[in-house]
Amino acid sequence: MAIFRCNKCGLLAEQADDQAGQSCACSRCGANGAIYPTLFFIEKLLDRYFAALKENIQLKGVAGESSAPAAVAGKEKIDAIDLANTDFLASDQQHGPIYDWFHKKQIKAEANLRSVDTSGFFDEVAEAIGANLPVLKEVVERIRWSQQKEYAGTTIALEKKSPEEARAISEFCQQLYDFSFVAKCFHNKKPENSVRLILQTAPAIRNFFNGEWLEWHALMSALRHAKEHKRRFSCARGLKLTLANGDNHELDVFMLIDGTTPVCIECKSGEFRQDIDRYLALKKRLGMDRKQFIMCIAGLEDEKTRAFSAMYDLSFTNERGLSQQLASLF
Repeated sequence: MAIFRCNKCGLLAEQADDQAGQSCACSRCGANGAIYPTLFFIEKLLDRYFAALKENIQLKGVAGESSAPAAVAGKEKIDAIDLANTDFLASDQQHGPIYDWFHKKQIKAEANLRSVDTSGFFDEVAEAIGANLPVLKEVVERIRWSQQKEYAGTTIALEKKSPEEARAISEFCQQLYDFSFVAKCFHNKKPENSVRLILQTAPAIRNFFNGEWLEWHALMSALRHAKEHKRRFSCARGLKLTLANGDNHELDVFMLIDGTTPVCIECKSGEFRQDIDRYLALKKRLGMDRKQFIMCIAGLEDEKTRAFSAMYDLSFTNERGLSQQLASLF
């Protein structure tokens, strides 16, 4: 026996085995449809059934856990872990309240669990950059530019730097080597004072210097602030959203405080002005207050952060002022 299914009216009908793989007109509506081998049809049907069942179980679990202490990272658990070296946050359970929050707004949220796994060194290097961007920006930009040009390495000249700046750059470049962000690091005193870096080509490293470092910096700033103030939270980085109308968005950093208060941090290490309208529309769709939707722009002058915040219904800050911005929220 073979099976005919009409994609237009949904009619199911039995057909002879030798007709499998062919097509015929639907006896109900006349539309053409495929005839499937029975086992093939059942396999595909079961695949869809179990996928729907799994999604239903996950949604029920999220809804049931949203009010439970384990649904968000609680004070007791956070106090006991090192936020800079843990995979505790990289779980569906930790992300559960976030899924639930978006589900109530008829938005599908999909998280990359590894994006909040801090057991690697991405967070340490990102925090080092964020803590001293005016001095280290040249290193980051030279690496990024050289990677885009497919160059094997880059050189950082130190002869015109102050002793303090030269020392900070040298120590940072050594950290990059120690943590394998670069393949080799040569400190040259003669004939010129410089640091030569041989670059890594791994996509994760390229993405980091292409702007993801700011996302890691924002994530760690939010995590440390939440821990310091003993707030329960769920967090995500690179959260993919699918709206009811099919539009897709990606949030750089998203936190849900105490299961109810959303905080979104969009990170830009380059041009951002062309994206303002899009973020204004997304903030409105999510029903978030202007203070809860933060635009973190690397290196933006303090005066401009205040001016842009006054002009638009968004909160602008830079890597230095992010902690203060978060302090006004929770």
